[in-house]
Formats: sequence, structure tokens, C-alpha cells
Amino acid sequence: MIDRVVLLVRIAIRNLLASPINLLIGGLILLGTLIFVLLGGMLDSLNQSMQRSVVGSLAGHLQIYSAASKDELALFGQMGNFPDLPAINDFPKIQEALSKVDNVKVVVPMGISAALITSGNIVDATLEKLRNLYKARDGQAGDPKLEGVPKEELERRIASEISHVRQIIKVLRGDVEKAMADMISAKSVEPRNVEALKRVEEEAFWAAFETDPYGNLEFLENRIAPIVTDTSLVFLRYVGTDLDKFQKSFDRMRIVKGSPVPQGQRGFLIADLMHEDQMKLKTARRLDKLKDARANGRLIATDDELKRFVKENRHQTRELVLQLDGIKTAALVTSLQGVLASKETGIDGLLSQLLDTTDENFDQRYQQFYELLVPQVQLYRVKVGDMLTIKAFTKSGYIQNVNVKVYGTFAFTGLEKSPLAGATSLMDLMSFRELFGYLTSDKAEELKEIQRNTGAKTVSRENAEAELFGEGADEVIAEATPGIIDPDAALAGTGRKLREEDLIRRVYTQQQLDDGVVLHAAVMLKDPSKLDETIAKIQQAAKDQALGIQVVSWQKASGLLGQIINVFRALLFVAVGIIFIAAMLIMYLSVLMATLQRTQMFGTMRAIGAQRGMILSMVLIESLVLGVIFGGLGMVAGAGVLALIATRGIAAPNDVMYFFFSGPRLIPQLSTWPLVVAMVIILVVTIGSTLLPALMAMRVSPLRAMQADE
Repeated sequence: MIDRVVLLVRIAIRNLLASPINLLIGGLILLGTLIFVLLGGMLDSLNQSMQRSVVGSLAGHLQIYSAASKDELALFGQMGNFPDLPAINDFPKIQEALSKVDNVKVVVPMGISAALITSGNIVDATLEKLRNLYKARDGQAGDPKLEGVPKEELERRIASEISHVRQIIKVLRGDVEKAMADMISAKSVEPRNVEALKRVEEEAFWAAFETDPYGNLEFLENRIAPIVTDTSLVFLRYVGTDLDKFQKSFDRMRIVKGSPVPQGQRGFLIADLMHEDQMKLKTARRLDKLKDARANGRLIATDDELKRFVKENRHQTRELVLQLDGIKTAALVTSLQGVLASKETGIDGLLSQLLDTTDENFDQRYQQFYELLVPQVQLYRVKVGDMLTIKAFTKSGYIQNVNVKVYGTFAFTGLEKSPLAGATSLMDLMSFRELFGYLTSDKAEELKEIQRNTGAKTVSRENAEAELFGEGADEVIAEATPGIIDPDAALAGTGRKLREEDLIRRVYTQQQLDDGVVLHAAVMLKDPSKLDETIAKIQQAAKDQALGIQVVSWQKASGLLGQIINVFRALLFVAVGIIFIAAMLIMYLSVLMATLQRTQMFGTMRAIGAQRGMILSMVLIESLVLGVIFGGLGMVAGAGVLALIATRGIAAPNDVMYFFFSGPRLIPQLSTWPLVVAMVIILVVTIGSTLLPALMAMRVSPLRAMQADE
């Protein structure tokens, strides 16, 4: 039997080399296999890269959330429209149960939400600074940083800030005059604003300023500050979590500016890309983007986007001028005249010249901007060390706010420029619970103190109505549960709220962090290859112990973003299917012609004793040898092309693709499944396109076959 197979293989190889049609068919097989292996390897590498991005930046390998949720969890691609997830009240029980599941490494509690924060305008900030200086001078409580500052120094700073306010008023007056000179814009100028500006421009106003500084500051705050319309809202997307556990579990996370939040304390970490894009001085951010673009080979002279950045910088100097007081302006004018060799005397004109960057002068102008101008202005609206006030609607519908200290900014290694990975900031779990309207240990402590001081008694929810509204009802306080509360309403009139400084310094135990509600949690695995198996075990544990949770993979948890890879895979198989259908049709016609040309040979072989089965086997083995040889060459060629591409990688065409590539470049790797699938398809196509023509040839009688050429 073996000898017969060897003989048929030798005949097949001889026939392959003897027929040009076979070489044509082989070329089609080689090309199709090369394309499939190449695209399959690219797709698999893209899948692995995207998995690293999703798993390493927020989702973990798995996500769990309440089984009562009507919405599906989607962590990426949302803009405030987050899924309505019921709270998980007994997280310690769930954490303990999941820790006993094989392959579960750690469970990280989470809660995703969003809020809008306002940065205020430069007039508000300057007037607030001036008010604090007056309070410090007069011995009133104000900015703690001003405590102990000598009175002479306070007077000097007050004079400097007043000079700054007058400089701002001068700029605003120029804005109004420009607007009134334009027929369309003039309609938007309110007469009361013109009147207010005229009053504060008069020397009499400032000569009498010290007679009633607080009253005059109130006038400036109410009448002048609203004229400036550069107050901006920032959409803040954040996740409340155990910050220490998060940083240890997501090893791609690194602190860029500032420091981590001390373990067990309240605090906030801003995503560094968001800090740069949304909270940095716009002119400085555009210069940074110009620098990065030029480092990647783009030129201002030929790139329309870079030209737009330069134009916007030249014409939008107002945000810089408003931050400069008279002393700073005079010093900066002198410095800029020197470095620019310019006779221009106006700060607007000098700044416009400085920001008129070209490919030739960019590096120098960039350095001059950061050396001369940045030290004189506020570069970031929210800085490391600031207290950030975040307001949001709770689950009950009322507005809650928390003040959290910004300890630093963070990014994920390789994803520093990805808008998807850099859109979500991190908040400590205790502040998140309070902002979301859930009972925290701090609020529970305050409620107990209220109860002690007022003598209120605790009643169950079942008896609350009778106790509160029945006859002889005493003063009571309802039994609290770890659910939604209105803490401001509960504490109204007590005057016993915890001070902000106490909350910042307070250190919470791990038990306090765990004993509270969460909305969802990330599950990190020891062996990610056992993902489906682990999901099944968690589902079984949830069922056996009535945990009330559901579990989804990283791909499903990432929402629409995670399904993109399935679309890519479907498109690949559709494209490959079309290629191989066309190849099969061509091969069928080619094999049919080749088989019919060999009808006489088949007849002669049968006339000398060859059976139909042997001839059919010979034809099929020829097809298999054809597929294996040229398919193998196609696999080798595809693997070679992948290896060649991998030496340099594929550069991400834009910032969005950083997330899909898990970095600035995609490094494709050869996978096993494209090779296996390619070989199966080759065998199916070659045998399928050969079998029918061979069976047709076998139906011809030996005598007729031998007379075919007569």
C-alpha cells in the first residue's frame, strides 16, 4: 500500500512539472495562501494588541456587575451616556468568593461615571486672589498659604494684583471697542457692560478703592468678571476605585506628574492626555502638537493642520495677555524686543511675532516661549496639588459635590497619546461613593454622632412609617443601609460636617474601602488563556452562592470598541472567501481542461489493467501534492513578509490607532491558526475543484478514450 502511494506521488510530481496549467493553478494557490497568512497574522496581532490595551488600561481580563442590571456594561466610547448599573452592596462577599476561583488573581472594585467641572475665568481667579490678600492683611481667615506673610509683602502683592486687574480691564475695553466697530458684533455689546468698564477705568474708582475694598471687589466680580466669556466646562470622565490596588493590578499605569495618592487616602489622579488637551494653555498645547508633528517628519510649510495651528497661535494671544499684569507686561515687552530684534511696543504684536513659527525658527521660538512666557502665566487651569470641586447628579437626582486633592497625572505605558486610554481619570473609592450618593463610613459616623447628640432612636424601615407618623411619635432616625441617601438633607442644620482638611488627611483601612458599594469590578487572571474556563467557574460560583452578579469578558465589557475586532475578522474571511471562490472557479475550469486533455492517457491506462479507483487516486494525489507544495510555499512567503514587516512595525496613522496597536507601532506576529485554516482551505479547494472533472473522465470507456484524438 505504501509503495503504491509513493508511486502515485512520484507520478503526481512528474505531471505537475510537465503541465503549464498546473503551474498556473499552483500560482493561484500560492498567492491566496500568502494573502490569507499575511492578513490572518495581522488580524491576530491586532486582536492581541487591542486586548493588551483594553485589559491593561481599564477593563481587566473580566468585568463583573449586578445581575439585576438592564444595561450592558460598556467601559469605552461613552460620552456621559453610561450604563445604569445597580449597586453591588455586598462586595466583600463577592470578593471572597471570586478569590477562591482558580485562576483569579485579584478583584479591583470600580464605579464609572462622569461630571462637568468649570475652571472659571482669569478675572474670577485674579479677584479671588486679591480678596484673599486683603483678608490676610486684615487678619481674617482666608488662604492658609498666606498665613505668616509680612504685612509689607501683602501690600506689595495687593498692588501687583490691582495692576493686573487694571491691565485686564484695559484688554476688555479694547475687545469692546473692536466689537462696536463691527456692525454685526456691535449688536451683542450690552450698554451696561460699557458703562461698568467706563466706571472702573476712571482714576477716581481706584483712588477710592481702599475705602471699601470688599465692596469694590464685589462690584468687579458681579459686573466685570461676567464680561469675560472664557469660562470653560471640562467633561470629566472618571472611575472610582481602590487606587493602590488599581496601580498594582494594572502594571502599565505610571505617574507622569506629581505623585500617587497615599495609600488609604482620598485623592484624584487626572489622565495625563486629558490634562494636556483640556486643561493646558491652548497656545502651549498647540506648540506641543507642532513639536510632536515635526518630530514625526511633518512640515509646517506643507501641512494644512500645522499651518492652522500657527495661525491660531498668532491671532489668539488674548488668553496670554489677560494673565499679565502691568509689571509682567513691561518686563516681557523688553525681553521679547531683545530676542526678536523687534521695535514693536505692544505686547499683542510681540506675542504674535513670537508665535509666527516656521520650520526654520520653530525650535528657537518654542524654547523662547517656555523660557520667557510660561513662567509668567498659569500653564494649567488645574494643577497638581489643587483642590478639585466635582459636582454630579446622584442616583436620587439631587446635586452632590466633593472636594478632592489632585495628587498627579498618570498614563498607561505605550498608550500615552491614545484618546481612548487617556480619557478616564481616577478617583478614590470613598469620594466616589459620596459623590454618587451612597452611604460612606464618614457619613455613617456623622449620623451616629447626630443620633447621640439629639437622642434620636433607630427604627427599622418596616416600622418607620408608624414611628414617624403614628400617635406619640418621638424624634427618630431611620435605620440606614448601604444604599442611596441624601447626606446633605440628613445633616441639615447640624453644623457637624467633617472638615475638608480632616477628610484629606484621613487614612482608611482596607476593610473600610471594601465595606461599601461598588458598581462593577475588574478581575485580573493568572493565566489569560483560560478566560472562557474562568468565566464558566465564576458563573457557577455566582449561581451556587447567590452572589447576584454577571461576568463578561474584556471584549464584551469594552462595548462597541471590543466588537470592532469581530468586524475585522468577518471582513477578512469575506475577502478570503471571495478570493478562494474565484480561485476555485478558475482551478475547476483549468483542471477540467487538463483532465479532458488526459482522457486518452486514462483510457490507455485502463486498457492495460488500471482500475478506476487507481486513476482517481492518482488525480486526487496530484491535486493534494499541488496544494501542499504551492500552499506551503505561500505559507513560507506569508511568514516571510510578516517577519519583514515586524522588523520595523506599522506606524499608527493617528492617535486613535495607538489604542488598537497598543502603542505607536503594530508589531505583527505569525500565529498558528492562519496556517492551519489556510491548509484546510487549500485542501478543500484543490480536492473540490479536481474531484468532479476526474469523475467525468472516469465515465468515459477505455475504447472511446483511446479514440479521442482520431
